[in-house]
Formats: sequence, structure tokens, C-alpha cells
Amino acid sequence: MTENGKTGERARPRHVVVVGAGIAGLSAAWRLRVELGPDARITVCDAASVPGGKIRTVSLAGRRFDVGAEAVLARRPEAVGLMREVGLGDRMVHPTSASGSVRALGRTLPLPKGTMMGIPASADAVADLLTPEGVRAVAEEASAPPLRLPEHDVSLGGLLRERFGDELVERIVDPLLGGVYAGGADGLGLRATLPAVAAAVDAGASSLTEAVASTMPRKRTQDTEPAAPVFATLRGGLGDLVDRLVESSAADLRLGQPVRELHRRPGGGWRLRLGAAAEAHVPLDADLEADAVVLAVPPPAASRLLASVAPEAAAAYGEMELASMAVVALALPPGTELPPTSGVLIGERELRSDGSRFTAKAFTFSARKWAHHGEEGGPLLVRGSVGRFGEARSLQVADDVLVTRVRSDLAELTGITAEPVDTYVMRWGGGLPQYGVGHAERVARIERAVARLDGLAVAGAALHGVGIPACVATGTAAALRVVGR
Repeated sequence: MTENGKTGERARPRHVVVVGAGIAGLSAAWRLRVELGPDARITVCDAASVPGGKIRTVSLAGRRFDVGAEAVLARRPEAVGLMREVGLGDRMVHPTSASGSVRALGRTLPLPKGTMMGIPASADAVADLLTPEGVRAVAEEASAPPLRLPEHDVSLGGLLRERFGDELVERIVDPLLGGVYAGGADGLGLRATLPAVAAAVDAGASSLTEAVASTMPRKRTQDTEPAAPVFATLRGGLGDLVDRLVESSAADLRLGQPVRELHRRPGGGWRLRLGAAAEAHVPLDADLEADAVVLAVPPPAASRLLASVAPEAAAAYGEMELASMAVVALALPPGTELPPTSGVLIGERELRSDGSRFTAKAFTFSARKWAHHGEEGGPLLVRGSVGRFGEARSLQVADDVLVTRVRSDLAELTGITAEPVDTYVMRWGGGLPQYGVGHAERVARIERAVARLDGLAVAGAALHGVGIPACVATGTAAALRVVGR
């Protein structure tokens, strides 16, 4: 018999604390409200002064503009489904038909089709972006000794260099991976980052080109429906989703209040010790008691909080590496002529005309990519991205210096020298977990250890994907776990 008097049914928590007000934590808070109803007490604590985590919508030249995550993968259901569920479906928009480009061999060329994260299904797909020697290496990969993978993960970079040589990795694969993880292939695991390719090899593909080809969608005939959009965002910025989740969850949102310690109560449930940011007008070292807890915080905080209650999980979180990056947003004067592409990726080894390396790793021409940012009469908005895993030097300068260097890179690539009417620099220190070799095993250790503790769950970008849909999925799963579903 359980506390609620029903055989085989666990009593539902009356008070749940969610630690972390990023998209995973807010998704958990919303799902908790749906599951537990209006009478449940839900508290969300975060050390930051604003909610949203890596989603941040700011005012740039009078327009709402995302300087963190700017889109969701629309082909996964979690994020777009959540937008619709909280009443934002009518604000959802999709990219224009403008395609992306990559800087290779000193030229800006269209991103290759027929690849998965830059790994080609054939040499023809990357022929314009590589030297003849690089193209030949790709063409010969299919006839190399048959590829067999061990059950454990392997270095993506090591495997690609072995099968294709260095050029493909440095000119195409790394720029694409850098846009997702702020890290290159050498620091990432194949199974952790490209599970579909690994699965194709496990199923019998004898080469990487064959594996990628098997994952490519079949060509559409003229009488089929148009392909579904790959990405989506909100017309007013993804901050609208954050605001709606805060409102709809009706949670007690405690900003500027980091959770310092997590302990189990002798009679069941949890005790959390809160700290406070210097500007927060709350007592230091306050205690908060809860029936259940969802931890949706970055690995360093998760490791610290789990140290005494789930040391194995804490150790696994502590092994995860993080990359830092920054977004430099530029509002260019109306009438500035942007390239026709939606953006450009830049490899780490690409050089400027003076022989120096680029500071920026990518530019997004938002006025080309999103129709609502390209409306006539207003400033033209551009995002420059800076920062790669293991290379922090480019970020260790003042904001005005970073803006100057990014503008110089923009001029090098496009010839645009117009003075911005507004700028905004957003820094994301330790913002992107690296899915290196052994990532899946680390996550399994975390989830096994946490599963042994009633009323505790974890969520966030360090687990099953760094994108918004994956974070929403982990937040939802964590909420359902602590309510007993």
C-alpha cells in the first residue's frame, strides 16, 4: 500500500524543485504542471538573472533578435510540438530558400549536397571544395578495406582521417561540426554525434561513403509533396517560448539563486541548500525542501550537486568537456548588400588575404535566412560566431575588440565595411558539451546511478543531444520520471 492508499501506485509529489531554468528545465516545469495540475507547487531555481539558458532574445536596433540558439530542428517533434502546445504555433516560421556556403581554398562556395555533416556519399559531392588529391582520397574510400566498427565508440576525426585523409576533415567536416558543437571531429565520437552513420556500418555498409549514401533520403518525384522544412523558429525570437513556458508552468521562479547542495532527507524527499547572487535580495544559505528534484544544469553544477547522493553520476558529469563561444550580432544599415547565401562556415585553417586566420568560425546572414528579418526598411541583421573547443584565445579580448575583428572578417569575406547601427556581444562560457569518445557510456553511468534514487531525475544538453528538441525531450522525460510515469 502506498501513501495515497492505492496498491502499486506511487504517491505523486506535492512539491518539485527544478534546478536550472534553461529550455530543459522549463520544459520539465511545464510538463510537471500538466501532469500534477494547478495545486502542485513547482519551484525553478537558477543562478542566472534571466531564464532561458542558451536561449537569449535581445533588442538589436529595435528588433528582437536571438543571440543564443536561433532555431529548432523541425523534423524532430519535441520542440515544434511544445511550441504548438503552449499556443505559439501561429508564430512559427521557417527559413527561406537561401542555402548556406563554406569557405574553402580561399573561395566561398555552396555547401555540398549529398553529405551528412560534411561526410560525402560520393566524391562528386565535394569535388568543388577539395584539391584533386583530396577528391581522389574520397573517391578511393569505397575501395579501402571494409570498415568494421567496435561496439564502443571511436574518434570521429581519427576514423575520417584514416579513411579520407586530413583535407576533408579540415575543409568541410570541422566547419559543419563547429556550428553545432563548437568542436572539431578529433574531439568527438562517431556514435555520439552521427549514430545513423554508425548504425549503417553496423548493418553492413563496408565504407563511410556507402553508409552515408544509405542514410540519404530518396529523391522526390515531381508529384510528391514538397519536403518538410528542416528548421523552424518564432517570429518574435525563441525568447517567446521561454516567456510562455515560465507563464504557463506557473512555477515559483527564483533567479539569482544557485543551488549549492543537494541532500536526501531521512524520511524521504530532498533538501536543497540555496545560495544567492550578490544582487539577489534573498538570504544566503536558505534551505528548500521538496518531494522530488529535476537537475537541468550544466555538467560542472550537476557533478557538484550529485557528489554526495550519486557519486558515480557526479564522476561521469565531471569527465565531460565543454566549449565556449560568443555571438557577435551586427545590425547593418538599411540598403547594405548582403551575399545571396544564408551564411558561411569557415574552417579553422582557412586564411585571410594577409595570411592571418579568421577570428569568426561562421556568419549567419539573418536577413537572408529568415524572411521576417529581411523585411524592407529596417536594418540588416548578421550573426558572427566565435570560439572553438580548445581554442579560447580568440574570446579573451574585450567586446569592442571582438566586434572589430568580426567586422574585419565580414569585410574579408563579403566586402561589407558599413558601420553597424547597433551591435551586441553574447558570450557563452562553457556552453557546449563535447560528445567525445565514451559519451554514451558516461550518460549510461549517470542514468543508472540516478535511477536508483526515488524522486530524482536529470535533463539537459549534456545527455542525448545539444539541440533544443533533444533538451525538451530530456526535460519531459525527467518530469514524467519524478511523477511516476
